[in-house]
Amino acid sequence: MSRLLPLLLAAIVLSLPACGFHLREPLELPPDLAGVQVVARNPYSPLAQSLTRSLERAGFNVPERAGDGVAVLRILSERWDSQAISVDQFGRGQEYSLRYAAVFKLLDPQGRELVPEQVIELSRDYVSLPNNSTGSESEREMLARELERDMAAAVLRRIAAVNRAEAARAAEAGAAGGDAGPASDDDGTPEGEAVDRPSGDGA
Repeated sequence: MSRLLPLLLAAIVLSLPACGFHLREPLELPPDLAGVQVVARNPYSPLAQSLTRSLERAGFNVPERAGDGVAVLRILSERWDSQAISVDQFGRGQEYSLRYAAVFKLLDPQGRELVPEQVIELSRDYVSLPNNSTGSESEREMLARELERDMAAAVLRRIAAVNRAEAARAAEAGAAGGDAGPASDDDGTPEGEAVDRPSGDGA
């Protein structure tokens, strides 16, 4: 059984990219966008690939190059880190925390920020036994794939939340402007409204 465990974990890892991520709620973006280009420093970034698949599943056009009406989802940086959080009696690490951080922003077709620079950090804990390095590495790879999918989901949820907040603010501003009364003259009389004024002959 111990020999089969690494193979089983590897099979699970290979099957994860096919699972994909589906948004629980429709992704809200400005309606005038023709598409969203995903750009990363690493052209083979798994996060960029996962974001591309998720946007396409949500019904968005994801062109490889920028064009008219195309927003840009720019992944500015990605960082991985693994820290020991428990050790055995010999000082060897037994449990680790795998951490993944990404920085991104969303620009409109004119290069203006639709979503300002955001930082998202995720982590997962895993056990790494000193006498089972193969199984530990397989588990770490599996968790890394899960974190990449979770990061794509978190990025899109953050974008949706920011856009919903902006839409709500715009609606509130429009409602406040509509509630204002009609323009008035200097004496407080609504513009265009007739008013009886006493004549100058004292009659």
